[in-house]
Amino acid sequence: ILLILGFLSTLAVIALIAVAVTQNQPLPKNIKYGIVLDAGSSHTNLYVYEWPAEKENDTGVVKQVEVCKVEGPGISGYSHATEKAGPSLAQCLQQAKEVIPSAQHKETPVYLGATAGMRLLRLQNESAADKVLSSVGNTLRSAPFNFQGARIITGQEEGAYGWITINYLLGNFKQVSGWKKILHSLKSLSETSGALDLGGASTQITFVSKDLTSESPENQLYFRLYGKDYQVYTHSFLCYGKDQALQQKLARDLQAIWIDFYFQTVENSSLPDPCFHKGYERTINISDFFKNPCTSDKKKQLPFSQLYIKGEGDYQKCRENIQKLFDKSNCPYSSCSFNGIYLPPLQGDFGAFSAFYFVMNFLNLTSEPNPLALNKVTSTIESFCARPWQEVKTAYHNIKEKYLSEYCFSGAYILSLLENGYEFTEKNWQTIHFLGKIGSSDAGWTLGYMLNLTNMIPAEEPAGPPLSHGSYVGLMVLCSLVLVSVLLFAWLLFHKPKCLQKGIV
Repeated sequence: ILLILGFLSTLAVIALIAVAVTQNQPLPKNIKYGIVLDAGSSHTNLYVYEWPAEKENDTGVVKQVEVCKVEGPGISGYSHATEKAGPSLAQCLQQAKEVIPSAQHKETPVYLGATAGMRLLRLQNESAADKVLSSVGNTLRSAPFNFQGARIITGQEEGAYGWITINYLLGNFKQVSGWKKILHSLKSLSETSGALDLGGASTQITFVSKDLTSESPENQLYFRLYGKDYQVYTHSFLCYGKDQALQQKLARDLQAIWIDFYFQTVENSSLPDPCFHKGYERTINISDFFKNPCTSDKKKQLPFSQLYIKGEGDYQKCRENIQKLFDKSNCPYSSCSFNGIYLPPLQGDFGAFSAFYFVMNFLNLTSEPNPLALNKVTSTIESFCARPWQEVKTAYHNIKEKYLSEYCFSGAYILSLLENGYEFTEKNWQTIHFLGKIGSSDAGWTLGYMLNLTNMIPAEEPAGPPLSHGSYVGLMVLCSLVLVSVLLFAWLLFHKPKCLQKGIV
């Protein structure tokens, strides 16, 4: 009888393990895809995302599988040849067609979001902006994908979607259920990271604040994600992207030249500039310079048509010039960033991406395992600015001259924006993490944009069983083993076999 019971128990255990293994074998993948084009001020990127269909509402399952940089300028750069804006995207759309299985082309949504470059073009020439979007829309409609629209997104949207992207990828919206929820409830509400985004024409700051007041409701957003409420502060500064900030600085310098010329203290159009390397020279056409909405209010009539910039490579003077871009003289709220814009006290960690990352990465300020101290960052940028232009050109000969020449300004501008604009200090500087990618996905607003438009993040936590299927089967096997062991022990205890009784005697 003992042998029979043991044999049957073994069979039962083998059967339960076989069921568990069979039930948890991976099913054939049912992958979905989505495409988002980020039409920025300087260039356009196309991103392809994929996710398993059966996990559509899980956090962190969407991953980037392809990125394609569109050749040429951003779509706003086609304002004088609007019909060329759409065709410029053709090569990257072809690349997306090769990445996504042809059977899924028709069901793959494609979105285009245009940012500050197009926001500026719309202010400058609304008709041209509409024609650019029309050209882009026609090209995307002719592609084999499910076209979902091409539009200019607001600065607030750009900030919000960037915040959603990095917190989604970092797993800060992670949903929990069943017994895990009990453990989770013992902790504080899931911490989120703030988002710092810097483009060519605008910059955004977005973070969850417990100290938000009703002073400036236009800078507040409310999200309910996975059953949690998030009160988010966000603001976008148009004309404060790194390219437009440089244009603003040069416009101020031109104003100074105009005053000097008016009082006959200068006689030529040469401008010494501390934000460029010593030995660097650049020529600017003044007639084109003031067409930009970011600089048009500073227009002055000058007796020369071109401006000759000559670099000085003086970081301290450069910072002094840049700081004039941030007007801190008037704050109608309890606290402000600059230009009279409300900013609550900074809270938590921040992910800084896009140009924040690209510039700091070039300067080798992102490779450390822990964020560098502010004084180390400052001294690194100061040393770089002091290098002669010829030396810099030789050291970085593979980088386009226009981009290379502006890294000194961009580094100084980033520090000015973060310190003077947003009031990060030596004390909280190391809460800033410069992010290029999180996992396989680029940090930016595009993933958050797609997640929002496809309703991939539910407001309420999806209903589900307390345990996953695998955990349930494993627990059943364990309980069965315990039960068999208990029964066998009980039988041995109360009905000792004759062999055991003889041994005892």
